[in-house]
Amino acid sequence: MRYLAPKSAGNLFNDFAKWLTARGISLLGSRVLAVRGRKSGEVRTTVVNLFTHEGERYLLAPRGHTQWVRNLRAAGEGELRLGRRTEPFTAVEVEDAAKPPLIRLYLRKWAWETGAFFDGLKADSPEADIVAAAPGFPVFRIITR
Repeated sequence: MRYLAPKSAGNLFNDFAKWLTARGISLLGSRVLAVRGRKSGEVRTTVVNLFTHEGERYLLAPRGHTQWVRNLRAAGEGELRLGRRTEPFTAVEVEDAAKPPLIRLYLRKWAWETGAFFDGLKADSPEADIVAAAPGFPVFRIITR
C-alpha cells in the first residue's frame, strides 16, 4: 500500500492550516477531520481538503493509505470541523474505477499544495496513468448524517 509519511516542513504547513481551520478560516475547502483511532479508541484529528464533484462531497488522501485513512475505514464515520461547526458524517470508500475524475479535480484544485505527493501525475495526465495510480489514492464519499 502506498503511503508517504509527512516530513517536518509539511507538518508545519499542516499545523498552520489546521490551526486556521479550527478557528473557522477554511483554506479552499479545508476541514479538520476527527475520527476515532482504530487501536487507541481516542479521537484523532488532521486537516483535510473537502471537495465537491457532481453534487457529492469527497475526501482524497494524497499521501496514500495514511493513518487517518486506516482509522476512517475502521470507524466508517467521523466529523468534519470548521471553527465551532461540527458535521458528523458516514464515509463510503470509492472504488478505484470511479476515482479518475475525482483525482483530476483534486489535482486541479490543490496541485499547488499537494502535487509533490502524486509522483508526477498531473490533472491533464493520460487517463491510463490516472487509472494505474488510482489504487494508491484512497477516496471517500462523505454522507452527512
